[in-house]
Amino acid sequence: MTTAALTIDEILDQPAIVPLWPTVGRALGLAESTTYQLAAEGRLPIEVIRLGRRRVARTVDLHRFLGLAPQENGAGPACEAGPSAGNDEEAACEAASPVEQVHAPTQ
Repeated sequence: MTTAALTIDEILDQPAIVPLWPTVGRALGLAESTTYQLAAEGRLPIEVIRLGRRRVARTVDLHRFLGLAPQENGAGPACEAGPSAGNDEEAACEAASPVEQVHAPTQ
């Protein structure tokens, strides 16, 4: 069964901590089994937090990875690796498809 990916509005409307599935997995366009497998292998492009048996992620990390978080220096979106950045994580950042942002024309 294929589940539709989350829209940008749905992603931005999430609480501070979200479950890996369905929220993070759907936002990244991943199946449930793939989401949990990547998390178990430490290859998910955002930090995974274990709360008992649950695995969650910070929404701000998801926003940063997807390029939805504003940059402090005013620059455009950038992929930031987490504290345990490794080659797999950097490759995932480069391979991620950019999120298109629509800007209103200035007059």
